[in-house]
Amino acid sequence: MTTRVPVTVLTGFLGAGKTTLLRSLLTQADGRRIAVIVNEFGDAGFDGGLVEECAAKACAPGDIVELTNGCICCTVADDFIPTMDKLLSRDRPLDAIVIETSGLALPQPLLKAFAWPDVRTRATVDGVVTVVDALALAEGRVTLDEAALADQRAADPSLDHDDPIEEVFEDQLACADLVVLSKSDLVDPAALGDIETRLAATLRPGVRLVRSGGTLPPHVLVGLNATAEDDLAGRAGHHGEEEEHDHDDFDSIVVIPSATDSVETMRARVTQALGLDGVLRVKGHARVTDKSAPAVVQAVGSRVDISFARPDVKQAEHLVVIGLKGFDSDAVRRALVG
Repeated sequence: MTTRVPVTVLTGFLGAGKTTLLRSLLTQADGRRIAVIVNEFGDAGFDGGLVEECAAKACAPGDIVELTNGCICCTVADDFIPTMDKLLSRDRPLDAIVIETSGLALPQPLLKAFAWPDVRTRATVDGVVTVVDALALAEGRVTLDEAALADQRAADPSLDHDDPIEEVFEDQLACADLVVLSKSDLVDPAALGDIETRLAATLRPGVRLVRSGGTLPPHVLVGLNATAEDDLAGRAGHHGEEEEHDHDDFDSIVVIPSATDSVETMRARVTQALGLDGVLRVKGHARVTDKSAPAVVQAVGSRVDISFARPDVKQAEHLVVIGLKGFDSDAVRRALVG
């Protein structure tokens, strides 16, 4: 039987640090040829460009594919299967494939796709790596405390009994073979230990939990040999083994920001947008007038990171804003356009 290409599914909620971890993995490829599928929720891509900047050691032209305008778990037949078929049909065999899912994607439907005839004989899921934002948990933006949620709902009958963020988070944890606790260097050690204890109580037996400040050695992330597609029943989360789900609880917009006179002004604008009700994530490229390269904006929760791309990197200047359905898109545009 032909050796199947091992596939790593990299999942985790919005802003958890998936792309940072993927970039680290590609820069430590050690001669292996790795193809990458990057999935974005929304009409415009961003993470694919960040991956391409550091992928020269591992990826040949055409080995990085960006799928936008929908979570991969809902576009399996239209997007994922044809993309996998093209990658697996390359003349030069791949050593591995990494799929970075949208932060709103459910891993379960994606794993089921590995049973499709066009895929099952040529690829296998080496492991599902779920990236969890330790800072988000410490700040209470995502919770593992079901008792606290129940108390909140009892005290406020108007509170939505089905929290869409919690549902996605639960499903991503349920599928995990490895949980990477990102931004752990930003959390108090005592609080971090408590988070690890609570996380461990929710995971399937044998699932490892590791801390990360942004990078990990490749051997930690790959070579898990999980054959995850053969264990779907043990990975059922909130949505069980549903074939698909919708994302009606979330929405995204693309904003073309005006240039700012300084990084501080850019940070203030993004912070204002991020503080609006329902806004979960802001990311993309924007212009600071006295800089030769576009600013790279990564914002989630209370954290706004701004760096600069290489001057030779040409990227469309736009910001992708993701939030709960009904967030005030006009207020977001006013904040970012200035």
